[in-house]
Amino acid sequence: MSRPLTQPTVADVCLVLEGTYPYVGGGVSTWVHDLIRFQPDTTFHLVCLLPRAPEDVPVYDLPANVVGMTHVNLQQLPAGASRMPRQGRFFHQLGQALVSLQNGGDLTHFSRLIHHLAPHRGRLGQRLLMESPQAWEMIQRIYEQTQPDSPFLEFFWTWRTLFTGLYATLLAPLPPARVYHTTCTGYAGLYTARAVAEMGATGIVTEHGIYTNERRVEIAMADWIHQAAPDTFDLTRQPRGLKEMWKETFGAYSKVCYGAVDHILTIFGGNQAWQHADGADPAKMCVIPNGVEVERFQPIARRAGRPPTVGLVGRVVPIKDIQTYIRACGALRRRIPDLRALVVGPVDEDPDYSAQCKQIVAAAGLTDTVQFTGRQQIDDVLAEIDVCVLTSISEGQPLIILEAGAAGIPFVATDVGACRELIYGRLEESPNFGPGGIVTPLADPGATASAMEALLADPARAAACGEAMRRRVAGHYDKTQLIDTYRDIYRTGAVRASGPLALSALAA
Repeated sequence: MSRPLTQPTVADVCLVLEGTYPYVGGGVSTWVHDLIRFQPDTTFHLVCLLPRAPEDVPVYDLPANVVGMTHVNLQQLPAGASRMPRQGRFFHQLGQALVSLQNGGDLTHFSRLIHHLAPHRGRLGQRLLMESPQAWEMIQRIYEQTQPDSPFLEFFWTWRTLFTGLYATLLAPLPPARVYHTTCTGYAGLYTARAVAEMGATGIVTEHGIYTNERRVEIAMADWIHQAAPDTFDLTRQPRGLKEMWKETFGAYSKVCYGAVDHILTIFGGNQAWQHADGADPAKMCVIPNGVEVERFQPIARRAGRPPTVGLVGRVVPIKDIQTYIRACGALRRRIPDLRALVVGPVDEDPDYSAQCKQIVAAAGLTDTVQFTGRQQIDDVLAEIDVCVLTSISEGQPLIILEAGAAGIPFVATDVGACRELIYGRLEESPNFGPGGIVTPLADPGATASAMEALLADPARAAACGEAMRRRVAGHYDKTQLIDTYRDIYRTGAVRASGPLALSALAA
């Protein structure tokens, strides 16, 4: 960290961040960074929930109005005491509270849990909650009650992972603030719900992607989570596997967060149906889209003398489906031999996946075509690219579409999140600026290759799409309006219903 952080008595806003800013780059982190730096008169305290203690320096220079920082290690608890009064009764009630929360629990169940833990926070830690005989007996009771079809050893490690994070969230310090604002549900949502309950403050959640959906995708793809096979032909009885335990737990955490906060915000309307399905109250819900510095990106021009260039700007992780992009570029190179294809973003978040991607490049003979650039200044990157591409299997409202759009670059993206409305315009867009590119199906290298070729091979079409994107971003996604909307929420506790970016809530 470039400078020491002082901690005021009460910050204006406590941002609760799970695995993102300031240690990880990406769209959400960039959004957080801009939210802070564009409000220099508002003080922010950062609570960073991480899978382990931070080892690296932040990838962002913290603005001067970040006045405090708290780290919560989700996989490590304080040592705590070895014993406590009425220990057996405490764990019996704790087990009941945990089962109630995990199995479709809501804010009421969560409130009971934090009130059960609160009087003992000075004693609780690793020794009592994880290593005591009573904790072991509690785990066995929970297993027999909830997961008898799963191997006990695999249940034990699943339980330990999930509930160490829960305990860490409930035992961590709460820095004082007037407003607690989280960028997701999950553990960050639980922390925010606890802060609202214990500090009597305003709570806000702004979801870019829907946390429960992203966890469902990861859990469904995970081959390390045991899934119980049916041991009977009785179709009325299906075993409850550990994947269900993971999904139900994070579903309950979302419901708790939604119940506790005052405002449930998201960046595009398509997310609201998912929020409502996960228990959000429509009366609290509102859309506030992302925005970009239009004046910063509009002057960017393509550098002359380049070969035809496509670029994917994003982290090299499975949810971005970089492998579909690589295969699409392989197909496209057969039609455009001098193609240049960039992958712009960090390659160190999932080293195994990055290695797989590079192996595919080498095996397909694409080492002279596909370049992994690592992190780059986005202004420099956009000057090199004729067509921007996203092949993600899950997105919220990708910032790169707005940045490229402001620079007049046409876009090819999968039909996820807000990609369709950004590229083709919302139904209510008036006037309609026309298509800003092409939307493709998920995991379809052929369709992605054809879309990229359609734009590269037709300069007039590409220019028209780029101009449509430029006008759409300038007309509807100006960052200054976004910041004004959040400034109002922080100061008044209310969303301006007539604000240019504050759209109507989902109908009940």
